[in-house]
This record gives sequence, structure tokens and C-alpha cells, in this order.
Amino acid sequence: MTGGKSRTKIRVRYAETDQMGVAYYANYLVWMEVARVAYCRHAGFEYRDMERQDGAFLSVTEARCQYRAPARFDDEVDLVCWVTESRSRSVRFSYEMLRDGELLACGETLHVVTDSCGKMIRLPERYRPYFPLTR
Repeated sequence: MTGGKSRTKIRVRYAETDQMGVAYYANYLVWMEVARVAYCRHAGFEYRDMERQDGAFLSVTEARCQYRAPARFDDEVDLVCWVTESRSRSVRFSYEMLRDGELLACGETLHVVTDSCGKMIRLPERYRPYFPLTR
């Protein structure tokens, strides 16, 4: 897969809920990470290999999440992820989190490509087909 949307599922764990039995808002950012790693796997590579073998890290510089409906303990949540913008040194992902087709939340994250010391670098050539450049 180059481009396109990836889908993966999670089940809301009890530890992810608050006193009201609703999934705590910060967990949605964790779920975005789960979706992003799944996107890479569906695209045809392991994100950890990009870090370990090529020394390229996708460092989050922006995160946004809009909540529409609550997720609760033991709900099965579909995580959908796709690339909406890609440049030589950054990638933007968009996400939807759904339960039985109902939109629970949507969001996006912007990442810059860095080396292990946090210095911005260009996305290694071998990964560009997985993140088609828009500019």
C-alpha cells in the first residue's frame, strides 16, 4: 500500500476510562499513535525499522483531536489513519475513531522527521513512496 487509509481496531480497556466510565480524553492521542504505527505496517514497513535501521524519527510537533461521542469500557473502536500532507521533512496524518460507524473523534498530527538527536532531517528516500510528497 502506498497512500490510502489504514484501519485497525482497539478495545477500550477499563484502565483507559475515568470515574464516569468514559474513555479519558488523552487516550485518544495514544490511539492515534496505534493507528499511525498500523498505517506504516499496512503501507509495507515497520516504523521501528525506520528508527532502528535508518535513524529517522517522526517527532510530533502538533496534535489536535475533536471529540464527538464518548467511548466506554469494552467498546471496540475502529481507528482509521491516512496521510494528508507530506513534504521532504514533515508528514501530517489524519485520524477517525469510530464505534459501529459512529464518529467518536477525529484529529490530526503533524510530524517532523528528525535524527536520534532531534535534529530535523529529510525523509529517507526509501520511505518517500509510503508518504507521497505533496510539496
